[in-house]
Amino acid sequence: QVQLVESGGGSVQAGGSLRLSCAASGYTLCTYDMSWYRQAPGKEREFVSSIDSDGTTNYADSVKGRFTISQDNAKNTVYLQMNSLKPEDTAMYYCKLDRPRGAWCGYYAMAYWGKGTLVTISS
Repeated sequence: QVQLVESGGGSVQAGGSLRLSCAASGYTLCTYDMSWYRQAPGKEREFVSSIDSDGTTNYADSVKGRFTISQDNAKNTVYLQMNSLKPEDTAMYYCKLDRPRGAWCGYYAMAYWGKGTLVTISS
């Protein structure tokens, strides 16, 4: 089955950096966009960044200029380089696959979520 495994979370001080990874597996001949979302305690899950198969990226205004999303298509892995971290970046970060495209995509769901990786930024 399709699996998303996030890693790279941790605790750092404000101004520091972290690099998150999300490895996707379990699907073939189907292309998904890959995204990062986050959910802070007591808040709704929010969009952080996305990248499509052509490499087109999008960012939430709150992370533009600080976060960079990238992907390794050969490894079905997406990365989120987070620099100049702020306490308000503290959240559980989730990886998401969506917008499937391809002849075999009928065998798969429209979207998948990972279980998340925790990022904690101290002031």
